[in-house]
Amino acid sequence: MSETTIEQLRIPDSLEGDGAADFLQAVEVSRQVRIHTWGNDELAYTAQELFEQCHDPFEWYVVLVGRRDGVIVGRAGIALPLDDDTDEAHVTLDVLPAAEGMGLGRSLLEAAELFIKGENRRIAVVETNHPAAALGDITADPIAATHGTGVLPLSNREARFAYSAGYDLDQVEQFSSCALPLDGELVSSLAAQAAAAHGSAYTVHQWLDRCPDRWAGEIVRLEQGLSRGESGQDWDVAKLRQAEELSAGSGRRTIVTAAECVESGRLVGFTSISLLVHNTGVAFQDDTVVEAEHKGKAVGLLIKVANMSLLMDQFPQAKTIYTWNAPESSHMLEVNALLGFVSAGVTGQWRKDFNAL
Repeated sequence: MSETTIEQLRIPDSLEGDGAADFLQAVEVSRQVRIHTWGNDELAYTAQELFEQCHDPFEWYVVLVGRRDGVIVGRAGIALPLDDDTDEAHVTLDVLPAAEGMGLGRSLLEAAELFIKGENRRIAVVETNHPAAALGDITADPIAATHGTGVLPLSNREARFAYSAGYDLDQVEQFSSCALPLDGELVSSLAAQAAAAHGSAYTVHQWLDRCPDRWAGEIVRLEQGLSRGESGQDWDVAKLRQAEELSAGSGRRTIVTAAECVESGRLVGFTSISLLVHNTGVAFQDDTVVEAEHKGKAVGLLIKVANMSLLMDQFPQAKTIYTWNAPESSHMLEVNALLGFVSAGVTGQWRKDFNAL
């Protein structure tokens, strides 16, 4: 009879030598799960990425592993923020397909919850991933998200797992991908479309990795507007610079395009794309922010087209870019569709408040 055990993984001092064997095995489990889910490993952590995450000064990252007959076949990554949202912990569950259906996922989640409670965290957050082809009929016994318009079907295996574990569906995000490079005529057409909507009311500014001093305060202001309503988001220029240094230290490149209102001289929107130095074939569309009074003037289209152009110019080896959007963000989804993004599936964010039990 197979023996299953769960234990906390020791984070090695380096990725070299025998001391890193278990860590590398846990990384490979995560990679195999991404391949099984999405058909490729473009969304999987590399060993270096996970190693860097385990040394992030803004969060404490703990890894639990599940072994079957001594072999790691599952893991639970627990991210505990140390700066903001310190009542939360985020859990990433990965179980090899061959080990599914034997209770390992539930055991890992229960162990993760015990750890979270032991650190006096009130809320656990779990993500489920749903490729479009495997999502099923969302109208069959639907679970409605607490925030937004997203829905997941209880008939879906991953959704049923989270729901039966006592988690509430907090929100659903549309997951999309876009093949690169974009057609040159498409880029020119979309840039002309944006210019026709706003004339010369806006000027574009672009940079890589580090925000120019001139715009640092403006970017912080826009970021604060993006996070307004969330718990205790305390963002300033010093933290922006620290985040930029940490990002560069971990091998992450960042591409930013911002729009300045010519009349006021202030930034009214920005968009960013990130990629990793060791894997510049895959890019990720990050935040896009446009101030409310400037929406409806194609500012989002203006900056996203310009940023995609900068991406293709600086990183021509990039072949795919991914993004996540709330399903109710219809305008942003329309802009993404114009650029060539197509739906790949959805992700669900689930929350459990231990104090509410």
